[in-house]
Amino acid sequence: MTERRGPPSARRTAEVERAQSFQDPHRIAARDHTLEASIGRQVRALRRKLDMTVTDLAAQANLSSGMLSKIENGLTSPSLATLKSLAAALNVPFTALFQQFEESHSATFVKAGRGLTIERRGTRNGHQYQLLGHSVGKSVAVEPYLITLTHESEVFPLFQHEGLEFLYLLEGRMTYRHGGDAYPMEPGDSLFFDAAVPHGPEALQGLPIRFLSVICYPRGGNGV
Repeated sequence: MTERRGPPSARRTAEVERAQSFQDPHRIAARDHTLEASIGRQVRALRRKLDMTVTDLAAQANLSSGMLSKIENGLTSPSLATLKSLAAALNVPFTALFQQFEESHSATFVKAGRGLTIERRGTRNGHQYQLLGHSVGKSVAVEPYLITLTHESEVFPLFQHEGLEFLYLLEGRMTYRHGGDAYPMEPGDSLFFDAAVPHGPEALQGLPIRFLSVICYPRGGNGV
């Protein structure tokens, strides 16, 4: 029986990848442990479970086949809107796309600037959110964010949601309101509070502003 072989260009690409992997045994392992790679593997597994082709899923999720292929191979960081479209097309909850990553890892490592850009209530006010991790399948949800405020951002001291929140200011200066109290914050300052009380930045004195926000709330609640 004659062995079927791919086109020369495909063989050369495969040979180069094998050579690179041999020269650097950590290369593939590092790539496979990224959030993007885990999401990609989960999307592929769910697609195959439904016996869907790449073309089928791409059409239902309103994506190009090329983009879906990049997502499944962990070569791009999909937006929140894209992940929601994929989850809807696969008929699974949005958090199911993170399941493989959370089940196989006890730690989440995110390279600088590679957090998942998502939309939250403050997005309409020019607040930029990068999700730095996400807990799945636990009784308490924990969501760490890197939040950036710029000249396009608006003050909004009326955020209100379930759970607790911790802030740590990294850059810039702002006054942050929680209920009837206002807290002038500079780099290194932190604030921990009950998020059910209206809160948010009341004055932006030094832009850009960057701060960490860690939100904790009971699973099944709403931390938005």
